[in-house]
Amino acid sequence: MRTKVTLVLLFLNLLLFLFIFRFERAWRTELAEQEVRHRVLGAEAADPTSITVVAPGESYRLERRAGTWRLTQPFDWPANPAAVDRIRTDLQLLDDETSFSVKDMLASGQSLADYGLDHPAMTVTLAGPRAGAVLRIGNVTKVGQRLYLLSSDGSRVHVVGRGIVDSLTLPLDRLRSDDVLTIPVYEARSLNLLMPGHARVRIQRDGDRWSFETPVPARADAAAVEIAINALGRLRVRSFAPDPADAQPEPAREARITVEGNNRAETLYVGGPVPGAAASGGEVRYAQLEDPSQSSGRSVRFTAVFPAGLWQTLGNAAVDLRDRHVLELDAGAVTGIEIQSPPASDVVLRRLEPGAGQPGWQLMLPPEGGRGPRTIAADAGAVRRLLDYLGGLTATRFASDAPTDAERERWGLAQPERRIILAAGRVTQTLEVGRPDPASPEAFVQLASGLSVYAVAPEIFRETPAFPGDWRDRQLMNLPDSARLVAASLTDLATGKVLWGWGQPVPAGAPAVPASRLGAIAALDREWRGLRAARFGPGEFTAAESPAGPWACRLEGTFLLPGGGRGDTRIAHVLYLTARLGGTEQWGGAPEFGSAFELEQPLIDALWTLTYGDRDPGPPPQP
Repeated sequence: MRTKVTLVLLFLNLLLFLFIFRFERAWRTELAEQEVRHRVLGAEAADPTSITVVAPGESYRLERRAGTWRLTQPFDWPANPAAVDRIRTDLQLLDDETSFSVKDMLASGQSLADYGLDHPAMTVTLAGPRAGAVLRIGNVTKVGQRLYLLSSDGSRVHVVGRGIVDSLTLPLDRLRSDDVLTIPVYEARSLNLLMPGHARVRIQRDGDRWSFETPVPARADAAAVEIAINALGRLRVRSFAPDPADAQPEPAREARITVEGNNRAETLYVGGPVPGAAASGGEVRYAQLEDPSQSSGRSVRFTAVFPAGLWQTLGNAAVDLRDRHVLELDAGAVTGIEIQSPPASDVVLRRLEPGAGQPGWQLMLPPEGGRGPRTIAADAGAVRRLLDYLGGLTATRFASDAPTDAERERWGLAQPERRIILAAGRVTQTLEVGRPDPASPEAFVQLASGLSVYAVAPEIFRETPAFPGDWRDRQLMNLPDSARLVAASLTDLATGKVLWGWGQPVPAGAPAVPASRLGAIAALDREWRGLRAARFGPGEFTAAESPAGPWACRLEGTFLLPGGGRGDTRIAHVLYLTARLGGTEQWGGAPEFGSAFELEQPLIDALWTLTYGDRDPGPPPQP
């Protein structure tokens, strides 16, 4: 039973296959043949190399050269690819709604003149590797607004829709491309400028860097150069103009702009302004493209709007497109810094290796007091700010690219006030800094390895102090948060009298700190545990006096460091203090720190409250 069912199903499938193969294939073939029969053009429309349209008022010719289409009549110019594609597609898909043979038409007593085909209103000529074709378009039909079209061999008259005429009669400003320069910024390899009244400028790309080759070797501002090339790429043809007398300037008054790309280059010649033409935010100028295919070597003349900012930038390219950064600096690669300022001591900073156990920077101190050179921790934040500042140091103007000895003398570079040496591996950069006088609104800098002199803001002297103390790590003490101040006292050095005492033990006879000032004790505890110097004084600490005058008091304190199961540890610290010299100045020092330093404001305020709190009149009464 199952075998019979299987055989029946196989037989039915075979019948279905034969039906599909025999009848449906025939239907498809017939439809394809019918579609081909309605096509006006055949293979000749598949790959044309030229399309010529002759029509009343406006005729033109399109030619394909090296894979691109150009409008060669009435002038030679790149064609609009979208418009050409539309024309080609409409010609390839041109169908008739009906047709009849010319032989039958003549037999019926009619002629081509009855359909407007003896002198057609429009003629379309196609040429290409697959032969050519000529289409003649005549009158409009009396019904349906169709058109009569004579076939290329003249044997049939087709009735076609009006859409083909709409494609073929596009105005010239839509048939032509309005692009001027077509090399995109990512492809550009160089920018060459010859602007009236200015030296020749050539800017070359090397990877992500742009550099001037002329008029002087220098770094270019990559962002500014690419913005300029982008702006050139946005230029559009405004109109094609006749050749008035002032449209072709003398060579000295003509600008020449060349953008070079991958194995191609585009050159734009720009003439004078168009008389009477106005454009918002720019200027209308005559222009031409370099075109070796023309006998003159140039394309048809046209006008374009040049934005005022772009024209000014191109004219002043040697300055506006130049990189204003003085140094090419990779802060992460710098391993050594030296700041020389004769006759002051040199500042020498060295980066510690990551494996040195003490990351950051070291300050090399010069020999002093019979001791040889030594190193102390440098302020890593200050070094980082210095490198950030130098990396961002920009010229306010380019003073000279070939300074004379007299100019270097006038700018203070013959004997620089600063010499900053930056080492990065085997590469060393030395920046010399001078200024005409202390009141000068400008400083002048020059790389020892270069010629160019840059004017910079005079703040460079403030940002590069030559006093070693300005580069020391200002963190003098950093006890853990668990440490607590358990005893403190202040002694007048002139009389030996203890001015106040707190905690245990307290010197006998010392006035106790009243409960009203315990907040100042808490502030003293906090500031002393994390003691920081506002700035350092010159030289080493001496018990005789501070850089601001004699020591007035001695602050002694004991800190308790909990040790868990190993017991607590008591640490004693001593600070020598000057009298308060003003609202924001008081100096301290101690042998363990090796120098005198200015206290930070919170510690100054806490000491004042503890010492002179009973004399504080408090805030003024409210009116």
